[in-house]
Amino acid sequence: MKINAHRIAQLINGTVEGDGNIEVSSFGKIEEAKQGQLAFLANLKYEDFLYTTHASVIIINENHELKQPVGATLIRVADAYIAFANLLQKYQEMIQAQLTGIQQPSYIDASAKLGENVFVGAFTYIGENVSIGDNAKLYPGVYIGNDVKIGANSILHPGVKIYFGCAVGNNVTIHAGTVIGGDGFGFAPQENGSYKKVPQIGNVIIEDGVEIGCNTTIDRATVGSTIIHAGTKLDNLIQIAHNVEVGSDTVIAAQAGVSGSTKIGNHAMIGGQVGIVGHLQIADGTKINAQSGVSKSIKQKNTAVTGSPAYDYTSALRSQALSRNLPQMEKRLAELEKIVQQLLQEKISF
Repeated sequence: MKINAHRIAQLINGTVEGDGNIEVSSFGKIEEAKQGQLAFLANLKYEDFLYTTHASVIIINENHELKQPVGATLIRVADAYIAFANLLQKYQEMIQAQLTGIQQPSYIDASAKLGENVFVGAFTYIGENVSIGDNAKLYPGVYIGNDVKIGANSILHPGVKIYFGCAVGNNVTIHAGTVIGGDGFGFAPQENGSYKKVPQIGNVIIEDGVEIGCNTTIDRATVGSTIIHAGTKLDNLIQIAHNVEVGSDTVIAAQAGVSGSTKIGNHAMIGGQVGIVGHLQIADGTKINAQSGVSKSIKQKNTAVTGSPAYDYTSALRSQALSRNLPQMEKRLAELEKIVQQLLQEKISF
C-alpha cells in the first residue's frame, strides 16, 4: 500500500520538509532503509545515518537541527518515536480494515451473532450463542466455544482457542496459540494417594484494551471468574491460573507464572520468569524483578522486590554487593585474627 508524505504528515500531525508527494510503501530502519521506505530518527546515536540513508521519508523531532543537507523528505513532529508508533498503529488498522467476510471452509453455528465488518478466517470454528462485535478479526484456525462473547475491534490471531462461556472485551488483541479458558489445575487428594478432579465451572473475563502474547494460557475459574482487567499487557508464554485477578494497566513479561487465586493490583510490572504462589495479594504499582519467586503477599504499594524468595530490591542489591566482597572480607578477618593472637601472646609474655 503506497502513501505519500503529505498524507503521512496528516496522520501524525507533522510538518513536511521536501517533496510532499513522494510515496513510500514500507518501513525500514534508518541505517538500512531503501528508496520507497519510511524511517524515523529518535535516538541521536543514529544521527549519522540521517545523512547517508536511502529512505525516501524520515520522521524526526521538530527541534532537530540538521548538520548538513538531507536527501530524504522530512516530517517533523513533537516526538518522533511516539509519532512512528502511532503511524504503525494506523497502518496496521488500515491493513486490517481490508479484512472482511467469511473464508471457507469455516463453521459458524446458526445461533451465533456477528457484527458488521467482521472477518472470519478459514478453518475457524464458532460455536452456539457466540456474540462477535463490529470490526472483529478472527484469523484462520481460531476456535470459539459456546456462549463466548468477543467485543468490537478485537483481533484473534491464528490458532487462538477460547473455551465456552468466556468473555473478551473491545479492542483486545490475542496472539497466536493462546488458550483462554482451559481448566484450572484443581485436583483433590484422596486417602489412597490418588487425585480427584475438581470441575472448573467458572470462566475467564478479558476486559477492554488488553493484549496477550503468543502461547499464553489463562485458566478458567473453579467458580466465578479469572479476570484480566482493562489495559493490561501480557507477554508470550505466561501461565495465569484459575481465579487469578490481574489489575488494570499491569505488564507481565514472558515465562512468568501466577498461581491460583492470587490478586495482582493495578500498574504492576512483573519481569520474565517470575513465579508467584497462590492466594497472595500483590499491591498496586509493585515491581518484581526477573526470575524472582514471590511466596508472601506484597501489601505496600509501589514496592520493588527481587530474588527467591523475593524481598526488598534495594536491600537485595546491598546483600549482593556484600556477597561479592566476602572473599576479601574473609582474608581481612584472617589477618585480624593473626594480629589479635600476636597481641594476646605479647600480653601474656609481658
